[in-house]
Amino acid sequence: MRADSVPVSARVSLPLYSPRRGPPRARDVSSDVLRWPLVGRFLRWRHARTALQVVSLIAAVVVVLHGFLGPDLAPKNLATVAVWVHYRGLLVVGLLAFGNLFCTACPFVLVRDLARRLRAPTRHWPAWLRTKWLGLALLVAVLFAYELLDLWAHPAWTALLVMGYFAVAIVVDVPFKGAAFCKYLCPVGQYNFLASTLSPLELRVKSQAVCEGCVTHDCLLGTAPRVGGGGPPRQRGCELGLFLPRKVGNLDCTLCLDCVHACPHDNIALAPRVPGDELADSGRRSGVGRLGRRRDLAALAVVFTFGALLNAFAMTGPVYGLERWLGHVAGTSREGVVLALIFIFALLIVPGVLLGLATIATRALAGQPRELSDPSARAVPAVPSVMQFVFSLLPLGFGIWLGHYGFHLLTGAFTLLPVSQSAALDLLGWPVLGWPRWGSAGLKPGTVYPVQIGFLLVGLIGSCAVAYRFAVSAYGQRAFRAAIPWIVLSVLVAVTAAWVLSQPMEMRAVTLGSFR
Repeated sequence: MRADSVPVSARVSLPLYSPRRGPPRARDVSSDVLRWPLVGRFLRWRHARTALQVVSLIAAVVVVLHGFLGPDLAPKNLATVAVWVHYRGLLVVGLLAFGNLFCTACPFVLVRDLARRLRAPTRHWPAWLRTKWLGLALLVAVLFAYELLDLWAHPAWTALLVMGYFAVAIVVDVPFKGAAFCKYLCPVGQYNFLASTLSPLELRVKSQAVCEGCVTHDCLLGTAPRVGGGGPPRQRGCELGLFLPRKVGNLDCTLCLDCVHACPHDNIALAPRVPGDELADSGRRSGVGRLGRRRDLAALAVVFTFGALLNAFAMTGPVYGLERWLGHVAGTSREGVVLALIFIFALLIVPGVLLGLATIATRALAGQPRELSDPSARAVPAVPSVMQFVFSLLPLGFGIWLGHYGFHLLTGAFTLLPVSQSAALDLLGWPVLGWPRWGSAGLKPGTVYPVQIGFLLVGLIGSCAVAYRFAVSAYGQRAFRAAIPWIVLSVLVAVTAAWVLSQPMEMRAVTLGSFR
């Protein structure tokens, strides 16, 4: 397909596709979830996503209402318990077991779509903002606000945060075409994009030959408008600008299934794959380009990994001693200043030093990388190669998030029931779900730690494997020497995470025994 054959309105969604690059490496589709008897039939249903979004929207409305109208005590309010205990835990479990399920059922997009019925978007997202830097800043801001404002302990603040997501989605996506909020801004979306690289499923084409013969590219541009009308397409294509024949992995994929419904050839499968396989792929991919040349994505991967460590550490006892010491050294008692120093140290200084040392060690042990497999690519400079190595930390980072969020989910597994019963009583005035039984809790913390260590070990193995695989493609026979510094770095982070997770954690919004 020639770039000049694409309509001007859609050309902005296709900046990275070039037929001279050729198709990505062939990948067999051994199984297709879309063809499974029950799950597949539901996913192929045109209104499947809308149905999931409606359920999520109802849940979000109830959470917001109880956050404002329910009790201020966090363990008895649905906003704090559902969001900070169950939602986060189920989010990472869903990503690990299936894929980007939250983005599939995202209620923010449903409300945005309803708002677009009143006013159709007419503008394109500015080219200079088509990076992840804003999304990265918002992700750090949410992590910072979570600690500074103790969101886990304040239902009303949690409800305001949820409403803020809805507001930003509407403000951004109503005037601008596509899905700028999802692709560039949403903190949850950026988190899900990175974590979904470790998911076992991905959307991909079944046959490259079929795509080569396609002239409409409906998966990207959507189907033709209705006959006699000049309105929008009957079925939209990928709003995030992912051209399926050039798509690799799950980065920037919301699993919305619009491409599946738009493809006239039924040539798209939701197929199993090796989790993390895309992180070692050095080739060009649609909507993303080369990982080794995306500084914004590399920075996001660093925050994802070290933010997992920081978020878990902030819930342990030693953090208070560190805060007192930093406050004494800085000569301040302001919590915001001390917390900002911790964030700068944990997300900027420590990663910068460790990544810098790993870079120096790689160059000393293995020298410069060789040319990658793409014959049209020049020898890749050291900096892009280092950035590709950074993505090898993602499996370990995901393991830390799993260990942390899994702790809260497992220790508070049964708290959602009495809190939901209480919410129904508070909002409706009668026990439609029954009377709350506050004795419900979950597993004891001591029994969860082995599970957490298991997540860490699996993540560590994954990080080492990704680092070595990329080293093979970039350094050839020098692969092991090139990967050693990054393997050592992963081990160091994993050991630190094991120590953090071994510390007694605050049972935030979980302990309900006193409410019998």
